[in-house]
Amino acid sequence: MKALRFHKAQDLRLDEVAAPPAPTGQDVLVRISLCGICGSDLHEYQAGPIIVPTSPHPFTGAMAPLILGHELSALVEAVGPDVATIAVGDRVAAMPHLNKPGEYFARRNLGHISAETGIIGLSGPWGGFGEYALIPEQNLVRLPADVSDAQGAIVEPASVALHAIDRGGVFPGASVLITGAGPIGVLVALAARAAGATRIFLFEPNSQRAARVRGLPGISVFDRLGEDFVYAVKTGTAAGIGVDIAIECAGHRDALALCLDKVRRDGTIVQVGLFVKEPTFDMYKLCEKAVRLIGNWGNPITIGPRVVELIASGLYPVEMIISGQVPLAEAVTEGFDVLCRPGNDKLKILVAVGAA
Repeated sequence: MKALRFHKAQDLRLDEVAAPPAPTGQDVLVRISLCGICGSDLHEYQAGPIIVPTSPHPFTGAMAPLILGHELSALVEAVGPDVATIAVGDRVAAMPHLNKPGEYFARRNLGHISAETGIIGLSGPWGGFGEYALIPEQNLVRLPADVSDAQGAIVEPASVALHAIDRGGVFPGASVLITGAGPIGVLVALAARAAGATRIFLFEPNSQRAARVRGLPGISVFDRLGEDFVYAVKTGTAAGIGVDIAIECAGHRDALALCLDKVRRDGTIVQVGLFVKEPTFDMYKLCEKAVRLIGNWGNPITIGPRVVELIASGLYPVEMIISGQVPLAEAVTEGFDVLCRPGNDKLKILVAVGAA
């Protein structure tokens, strides 16, 4: 089968590799339909290996060269004899964390933060940029007829965003600031709206990206820290004291500082964006304002069905982040390279693997 594999930084190759074997136990063989290019994939392409192992992963055994891709929708081709909830012909999305059975965090539905977990398309043997993959039953969620394959390919990043909302304790009537209007930032804004937040402020200094999402109902978008932004936050929050929750999705020290400045006393900051460099941060101000700073990494694999239900209901229109589709043969030139260009206005590019 054809598969896009990571060999080293700046070296992704469309290779011919052996297809997965017939499934055994609780494994499921799927034919990939669509797979999104994630920021993690871009980081590996630009500066990897970062997560991709260069020696056999202690749980999955995977190592470079490795098939990338974990934001996938697929069609079930075959199931192992012990599979009970997935059937041949089902359309599915995947939750990528491959949890080690019996491991401390996996037993507590926290396998996504375990140092021993594997990740489909990053440290697992199969990935979404291959025509077929072998995936454990527990990592798959069925897609109903009213959720498209394209929406299904967004279930994974939409799960990260919803988990961030859960971590921050967003409640009906809450005021929320989100920094960074990349795919996750926009999904966080949409998830906050679905959770009942009534004052949502999205800050993105890239004017092209800001323009792309400006006009979303119930979400105020800003690309400059001028009087309009200051006035909006002051008049749009209870007694003008600041937002209840700030969710940082840019991975930039200035964005984190903005969150600390605009969150109210006894408020909450959730850090979702990953920092390339260690940030400087005003810990005195954090303490003086009694602000909770919460880290966020991935999501529990059990959140998938909830995300699919929200998408099916229309409350979580995740398809709004899709910028286009490209065939697998052009994934590098028309996908990865485009998304790596500074100042580009693209959010999510899907790779049509099924059309390889």
